[in-house]
Amino acid sequence: MLSLLITIPFFSILVFNMPFFGYLRRAITVWAYVLFCAQIALAIRLFSPVFLNDFISRGHLFNFNIALDNLSLIVILSSAIVLFVTLIISTYVIDSEKKRFNFVNLLLFAQSGLNGLALSRDMFSLYIFLEIVAITSYILIVFNKDIKALSAAFKYVILSTVASVLMVSSIALILLLSGDTKFSVIHTVISGQPTNFLIMFSVALFVCAAFIKAGVVPFHGWLPEVYSHSPAAVSVLFAGIISKALGIYTLMRVVNDVFGTNAKLNSALLFVGIVSIAVGALAALVQKDFKRMLGFSSISQIGYIILGLGCGSPLGFAGAAFHIFNHAIFKSLLFVNSAAIESRTRTTRMENLGGLSRVMPITGLTSVFGFVSAAGLPPLAGFWSKLLIVLALVVSGHLVYAILAIVLSALTLAYLLSMQRMVFFGKLNERFSGIKEADFGFSLSSIILAAIIIFTGLFYPFVLGKFILPLAGVFK
Repeated sequence: MLSLLITIPFFSILVFNMPFFGYLRRAITVWAYVLFCAQIALAIRLFSPVFLNDFISRGHLFNFNIALDNLSLIVILSSAIVLFVTLIISTYVIDSEKKRFNFVNLLLFAQSGLNGLALSRDMFSLYIFLEIVAITSYILIVFNKDIKALSAAFKYVILSTVASVLMVSSIALILLLSGDTKFSVIHTVISGQPTNFLIMFSVALFVCAAFIKAGVVPFHGWLPEVYSHSPAAVSVLFAGIISKALGIYTLMRVVNDVFGTNAKLNSALLFVGIVSIAVGALAALVQKDFKRMLGFSSISQIGYIILGLGCGSPLGFAGAAFHIFNHAIFKSLLFVNSAAIESRTRTTRMENLGGLSRVMPITGLTSVFGFVSAAGLPPLAGFWSKLLIVLALVVSGHLVYAILAIVLSALTLAYLLSMQRMVFFGKLNERFSGIKEADFGFSLSSIILAAIIIFTGLFYPFVLGKFILPLAGVFK
């Protein structure tokens, strides 16, 4: 049954693109909505309320080993929500019916790849599904054939290719040493030879590859370019789930299930995490473009996830996974509102904006919820995941990193307040005095995402018991 999460989106593409099913093409958008909503409902339903020492379910797809646990469900749930919102936005920013049909096909392909990535339990299938998502993302970036997007995509392709080479090299070494690609077999071999040079080298190659895919410092050059120059709907998808699934989830899954935690790896993760938080926040402070600032903000927020993973504890692991979900929601919200502003003003340059909350009240209000959650202020969702990460740092003996994480949150608050002031507060630019609130799809998307942020924050005790604490059972 697990394989249906991968095969249904894939075979849907085949069916809708068959010549003799041409009359069904107009129904592909409705079908995509159905699949995304069904996946959201399924993920929520399958979350196990207990600490797990084993998988919820196992299965096979061809020769791939697939299994489902609560960490997988975080990605499956987050990706379905982001894909759903991306689909809504695309119907308002893509005018051509043919282009819209092609775009929905790409979203279904991304859904199949993301689900496969979340379910994979061997290195070979993990890499295959990772590349499926990566190739889809290349096409999505250049979907509008804009020259700046082409330039951004070129940078992304080059760095992503380097990451793929590193990852394949790591997998080849692991296969040479263990004779298998299954996570369980490799973990047994690695745990028995922790000081083997080739093992340490393969771990280093894979971790560097994941860092490049995630866009963390010092491999972050592509991320602000892609986020700021991609089509509006693609920016939502990229910021919401793509970079986190390809980089951060992959890193969490392989470190936890294959490599295992150790002092040297944890120290490297903690260092990269705190540097990413600082560099991302400082760079965001000086940006003048709304989307570019959000791009650097993502680098900073991803740093918190890596900090949680670097704790090497169940609490840190749960906090990191929770922040993946929270970041997917509040960053998608901010990029939806960025798209709404761009659709009305035709610019994302903050110095040309100002006072937009007067003419776009829904966009302005929901942005406040996104900013507050991103800054980690109570009582919204982002506060709780950052609190778990800080507590995990303290409990695991990394007090300095905990203090730095708290102090650097002030920088996050500073650039987000600056953005809110420049875009939504102050005097309204006379050029925009006649504009109205964004189209219904933008407002609906931002309200849905803001509602998730509010619910997750205000009902945190329920969310903690139902979704977060069970994640600690995945940690090995």
